[in-house]
Amino acid sequence: MNAVLIAVTLMLALSLSRVNVVISILVSAMAGGLFGGLSISQTLAAFNAGLGGGAGIALSYALLGAFALALAESGLPHAMADGLAKLAKQSSTGSKIKWGIILALLGLAIASQNILPIHIAFIPLVVPPLLYTLAKLKVDRRLLACILTFGLVTPYMVFPVGFGEIFLQQILLGSIAKSGLDASHVDVMHAMALPALGMVVGLMIAVFISYRKPRQYNIDAIAAIEREDILYNRRSLSVAGLAMVGTFITQLYADSMLFGALAGFMICVLGGAVPLKKADSIFAEGMKMMAGIGLIMIAASGFAEVLKATGDVTSLVEQSMSLIGGNKPLAVFLMLLVGLIVTLGIGSSFSTVPILATIYVPLAIKLGLSAEAIVCLIGTAGALGDAGSPAADSTLGPTAGLNIDGQHDHMWDTVVPTFLHFNLPVMVFGWAAVMAL
Repeated sequence: MNAVLIAVTLMLALSLSRVNVVISILVSAMAGGLFGGLSISQTLAAFNAGLGGGAGIALSYALLGAFALALAESGLPHAMADGLAKLAKQSSTGSKIKWGIILALLGLAIASQNILPIHIAFIPLVVPPLLYTLAKLKVDRRLLACILTFGLVTPYMVFPVGFGEIFLQQILLGSIAKSGLDASHVDVMHAMALPALGMVVGLMIAVFISYRKPRQYNIDAIAAIEREDILYNRRSLSVAGLAMVGTFITQLYADSMLFGALAGFMICVLGGAVPLKKADSIFAEGMKMMAGIGLIMIAASGFAEVLKATGDVTSLVEQSMSLIGGNKPLAVFLMLLVGLIVTLGIGSSFSTVPILATIYVPLAIKLGLSAEAIVCLIGTAGALGDAGSPAADSTLGPTAGLNIDGQHDHMWDTVVPTFLHFNLPVMVFGWAAVMAL
C-alpha cells in the first residue's frame, strides 16, 4: 500500500469520525511515515522540519483574531446592528426591510474577509438583534445561512486581500512552490474567477428559488432573548474606521496581513477605542479565538513534509497515471472530488491546500496542465467543502448567530443547504476552468 494514500485516508476517516483535526493529522502523519519506511525518529524529524512552514500563516490568523476583538470592543459591530434595526423600523414595506437586511448582511460577510478582516466575529454580534424583525417577515434562515457562508468563502477564493492574501498568496502559491512548481507569475484572480462564479450561481439559486418562500418561526422565543450591549460613541467608531483603513493600506504597502492586523490593533488602542488596561486581555482572547485554525495549519505543514519524506508521492503519481490512463477530464474530476472530501473532514480549506499540493502538483504536471490550471485546480480542490463542512468556520459562524433561540439546526439548516448550493456548482465551474486554462 502507498504510504501517502494510507496517511490521507486515515486522516480523512478520523476527521469525519469527529476526532480533533490536529490529533487526526498527527496520528496520520506517524502512520504515513512508518508505512513509508521511515523510523519513528525520522518521521518526527520530518514532521518537525515542516512545522515552520505554517507558523507565519498561523501568526497572521492570531493577529487577525486580536484585531477582530478590538473592533468589537470599539462597538462597531453593534453600531452596524443598531443601524440595520433602525432602517428596518423606518422602512415602509416588508420587502424593503427584507432585502435591505439581506444585502447588508451579504456586504458585511464579504467585507469581513478583506476590507474589515474580522472573519466570523461579527456574526454573533450583528445577526441576533435582527432575528426578531426577520422572523416577523418570515425570512427563511437557511437563506441567511447561505448568504453568510457565501460572504465568508467567496472573497478569499478570488481576491488576494485580507484572508484572500493568506489563502491565495501565502498558502496556495506557497504550497505549490514547495511542491516543485514556481507559479509566482500566475494571476490568481484570473485563475480562480470561474470557480468563484460557481459560488455566485449557487447563491442566486438559494435566494431566488430554494428559499424564497416564507418560513414560520416562534417570535416569542426570539423576543425573550436579552442582548448584551457594548457602549460606543462617535469617537470609538471613528477610530475603528481609521483602524480599518490603516489595516488595508498597511497590508497593501507591506504585502503582509500580519502587519496589517497589527497596525489596525495598535490604532484601536492608541485611539482609545480599546482601553489600555484591557488591551492585553483583548489581544490574548483574540489570539485564542483563532488559535485552533493556526494549530491545524502548522500541523498540516508538518504532515505534508512527512509525506514528501516517504518518497511515496512519486509512486502514487505514477500509479494514478496508470489507472487514469492519461484521461485528463477524469483525472481533474477525481482530484476535485478528493479535495471536497478532505476539506469536509478537516473543516478548513486553508489547511487542506498544503496536503493536496504535495500530491497534486506532480500529478498535474504529468497530465500536462499549465501553471495557471494547476493553481485553479488546487485552489478549487481546497476551497471545495469549506461551505458544507460541519466543522468549518463558514458554517459554525452562521449557526452561532442564527441559532441563538434554538430554532436553527446546524446540520439541516446550515450544513446541508450550503453544501448543496455551493459545492456542486463550484465543482462544475472549477472543472470547466481547469480544462479551459
